Parts: sequence; C-alpha cells; structure tokens
Amino acid sequence: MKEIEQLIEISQFYGRDSRFVIAGGGNTSYKNEEMIWVKASGSSLATITEEGFAILDRAKLAVMSDKKYSDNAAKREEEVKNDLAAATLTKGKRPSVETSMHNAIDYAFVVHLHPTTVNGLMCSQNAESDLKRIFGEKALYIEYTDPGYVLFKKVEDAIKAFREEDGGAEPAIIWLQNHGIFVGANSIEEIKVLYTKILDKLEKAIQAPVPTEARATCSCTEQILPGIRMMLSKEGLKTLKVRKNELIKYFYDSPENQTKITRPFTPDAIVYCKSNYIFINEEEPEAVLAEATKAISAFKERFGYLPKVLLIQGIGLVAVGDNAAQCDIILDVFEDAMKIAWIAGSFGGPHPMTQAQIDFIDNWEVENYRRSVAAGSAKGRAENKTIIVTGAAQGFGEGIARCLLQEGANIVVADMNDTVGMATMERFNKLVKSNRAIFVKTNVSEIPSIENLVHETICNFGAIDCFVSNAGVLRAGSLDDMTPENFEFVTKINYNAYFYCTKVVSRIMKLQTKYASADYYADIIQINSKSGLRGSKANFAYAGGKFGGVGLTQSFALELAPFRIKVNSICPGNFYEGPLWSDPDNGLFVQYLRAGKVPGAKTIEDVKNFYLAQVPMQKGCSPEDVTKGALYLMEQCGETGQALPITGGQVMLS
Repeated sequence: MKEIEQLIEISQFYGRDSRFVIAGGGNTSYKNEEMIWVKASGSSLATITEEGFAILDRAKLAVMSDKKYSDNAAKREEEVKNDLAAATLTKGKRPSVETSMHNAIDYAFVVHLHPTTVNGLMCSQNAESDLKRIFGEKALYIEYTDPGYVLFKKVEDAIKAFREEDGGAEPAIIWLQNHGIFVGANSIEEIKVLYTKILDKLEKAIQAPVPTEARATCSCTEQILPGIRMMLSKEGLKTLKVRKNELIKYFYDSPENQTKITRPFTPDAIVYCKSNYIFINEEEPEAVLAEATKAISAFKERFGYLPKVLLIQGIGLVAVGDNAAQCDIILDVFEDAMKIAWIAGSFGGPHPMTQAQIDFIDNWEVENYRRSVAAGSAKGRAENKTIIVTGAAQGFGEGIARCLLQEGANIVVADMNDTVGMATMERFNKLVKSNRAIFVKTNVSEIPSIENLVHETICNFGAIDCFVSNAGVLRAGSLDDMTPENFEFVTKINYNAYFYCTKVVSRIMKLQTKYASADYYADIIQINSKSGLRGSKANFAYAGGKFGGVGLTQSFALELAPFRIKVNSICPGNFYEGPLWSDPDNGLFVQYLRAGKVPGAKTIEDVKNFYLAQVPMQKGCSPEDVTKGALYLMEQCGETGQALPITGGQVMLS
C-alpha cells in the first residue's frame, strides 16, 4: 500500500533527526475512512517498519469520543486502554496513547514530534503570547493537560471550536504546552514543508544559539566516577556515562543556572530521567566523592529511588543507567532539557511542569509501560559488568570479548589495530541487547596509552569490573636463531605489559572496592598459556614471559587481595583455528615448521597432527572454553593467584 510506504518514509525521516526526536519519542499515523495506522508503543520512528504500526477500526474509535468514562483518573485510563485495545485490529500491538488525537485531526497524515526548538517555546513562561506573536493569532495553543483521554477531549474540543471560528477550516498545526506539536496534512511533502517553516521562524526568534561545542573530558574523571558508580550499585551494578560540552559547562559552572533545570519540562523527561537530580558543585576529587556520598544517601531516603542524573562541576553530565543503552537515552533526554531551558530564555524563561503534573506521569501506567520497554535487558553471567579485553580486535581476544559480550558485559576492545578494532566494535554492537562495545586504540607496552584506555572506559561506562590481559606476541626460535631484539619484544608485550596494565587498572579497582558493598570483587585475568606451566622447545622467549606472568599473577594477588581485587591467570591450550596458529604467512604452524620444532614434520598438516595427538580430549582450546573459565574466576570469591589450565588435559597441575 503506497500510503503506508509514505508513512514509514516520513516516520524514519524525522525519527533519525535528533532535532525532532530523541529516545524514540513521537508518533505518526495515516488514516482512510475505515482504519488508522498509528505507531505502536515500543516502536522507534527511526527504524520503524510496517510491523511497528497498530491498525485500528475508526468506527470503534469514534464511539470513545462520546463515551462517559469514570471520574477516577486511574480507572478512567484503564477503561480507555481497554477500549483502544478493543478497537485494535492488529492484536498484540499496543497503539500509542495519543491515537484518539490522531484520529480526531482530519488529515490523512499526522506527525506528532517533540522538536527541541518547539519545546523551547512550549516550555517557556511566554509560550502562548510569543507563539501568537510569531505565528499569528490563529495558532491553536493547548494549555498543559495530563496526557491520555483528558488531553484528547481538550484537543478535540479545541479543534471543533477552531472549525467553527474559521469557517470549517482544519488546523494543520496544534501546539501543546510542555508537550510538543501535532502537524497534519494530506501528503508527506506538505508535512515536511510545515515543519521546515516552523523551525525557520523559531530559530529566527531565538536570541542566542545553543552552545554545542564539545569539551574534552577531564583526567580527574577516573578519580571520581568509579567511586560514585559503586555508591549507586549497592543493589545491582549500574552503568555511568559522562558527556561534556559548552552547554553542559554553562549549567555545571553556576548554581544559579542550575535552578533552570531542577524540574522536568516534558513527560518524556520524567519517563527517562525521573524528576529529581543531583548537582555537585565541588571540584577536588575527594570533595566530590564526599559530597556524592551524602547526596546519594539523602536522595534515596527522600525519594525512594536512585538518581538517574548527576551534574558534576568540571566533570560534566553523568547518566546513571541500569545498562549502557539506558545511559545514552538519559544523556540525550537531559541534554535536551538543558537546550529547552536555554531556548526558553528567549521567551520569558523556562516553565517546568508542576509537582501535580509530575506525579501523574510518574504513576501513569502508560508511562511505566514505556519505562519497562526502554529499560531493556541483557541477561547473562556478566550482565552490566564492564570488561576490558586487550588484543581483542581479532583472534583469541576477539573470541573471548565476543563471548563475554553475549553474556551481557560492556566490552572495551583494546588493540593496536584500529581498522580491525573499529570493525570488531561495529560487529559487536550488532549483537548487543542493552550492553555496548567500544574500541580504544591501545599500546599495552606504553603506560600513557593504557591510561588513555582507562580514561575512555570510565567516561563511557563508569567502571572497570574485569581487566582481561590478553594481548600477546610470539616469536619462535632456538638459542641460535633468537635475536636479542625479538626476545626483548616478546618479553615487553607478554611480561612487562601485564605489569603496566595491572599498575594502572588496579588504581581504579581500589577506588571501586572502597565504595562498594562488601560482596563486590574486581578481577584481573591474565590470558597466559600452557607454555606458562611447562617449558616449550625453541619457544623460550614466549614460555619465559608466560612463566614470569604466573609469578606476577601470584604476587599481584597477594598485594591486591586486601582490596578485594582477585588476580588469576588462565592457561589455554592451542587455539588452532585462530590467526596466531593458522595464519598462512606467519602463524605458529608455519613458524614451527620453519624452526624445526616438530621432528620429522614435512608439512603444516604434520605439525597440526603432532600437536593434536598430545591432547587427551583430542580437541583444541576455543575462546568459548576460555570464557567459561573467565566467568568462573569472576563469579567465585575464594580463589586468587591461580593459574587455571584449560588444555584438554594436555597439561595437568600436580
């Protein structure tokens, strides 16, 4: 059906533009004489397809217009919800609560959005007077009314009055105080023209553009956020994410400016950010942490829930999410509130919602349903943990990182190869639920690079629950063949870098355990090798570094145990399928054949068979095998300083 294709087109057109839609908000519709197609709850305009629309019988919807519903708000909304369900032809899809308003507007296409610029006017003190000054006296303005049936009736009555006053003309634009705008037309081209004209006029009326320049995040972020994250994670791990730009600085720099954003402007802000926030006007890390300790405790006691939003001087806007996906939404929605407050300054100043209006939204079943859809989930054994995996762009590290991602972890892909690393991150983010993956180019042999890795991880996720030291290199060769340069290179990556990483990461973990509940443990896991448990002919540079790695693990474990940081090694067997072994140009099979490591071997296949024959389980070690070991080490709290062999029985501890 051509019209439905057009409905999808206009929905995605605006849904993908953050000037018009954030957090999947807004709704769209198309109607003919018999039916209306309207966005179903839980669908996102940016990606909506035909499956994302509920289809309703307009005759049954029309009955609702004259029906008498209960005077009790909660009961009334339940009755309305049931009638909407009864009118829905596509069972199992919940139509937008604003369906009746879409049905009342006498245009084929209706696009309801919450453009930031529009809400800058609609959430201002002079909303009505400045609206009519800019758009003319006939502009149809609706004072704030609780969403649902009551708002529908108010809009319906206003449309009827408009028609009577204007000779039967239909209003193409309806402005809703603290709520957004409805635009109707009989073609999607007309819709686009109307929205373009609206934004052009409003932008000319704004006295100063919103400052949007990005600002670099402060290096002190990692001295603060991990502690705050653990203060907020007493009943389950939270994810924190920070954002910093000139607009955010305008608010965190000034308690006076903060008074403009202490209350929500729109129902969406309440759904995603709740209605109370914490502002911390301290700069020194210790002072910030001390203030956060008091503020979070007092907040929970007063409101009964944890804050979703913190604004910290010098640090930026911090989202507190049940998962990483939620953090992105919170940041977008609250930054939008900041933009609204700024724009409202051109129209008499901000006009937030009242406490009664906030309470209605907070307790409204429809918005609680939206919250549950937005919350998402990533059920798994590593759910909401943040895990760095070095050398994770490809090979064994990629496999371990992917398996942990699928167990619900936020993954930081740390690798020197930025081209492959970025591709891995993008592939990972197509597999996620509510968790996320990022890539940070990292040289584990340089402490400044590791410090940058930690900084980016904290800014994106707020913590490091587990550090997997996987990056490694191998240069096989006999005493006669091994050069000092190759020996030093292998040792620096396989041995020294493990020390560098642990030195930097353990600082963060100590801060986390200081503020965490007593049952929280952080983990450092070195991916070692079976060559770290017994010698390896013509491979002494690799084996020596790995033997040394086990010694580091045991020593680090003793030092960090008082801080509830577990340090363990995993000693895998051979991962034959990975590039370390199977690369046709420089894989271990090729290297070992050239080095004469396997007596009598003439071909690569001979080398493969030689190694497989040494494994009692007759199988190589896979990333999945190692991930199970890593999950075990993270879940238990009775072992540290261990070297866990996963070798198919090839190496057994005595």
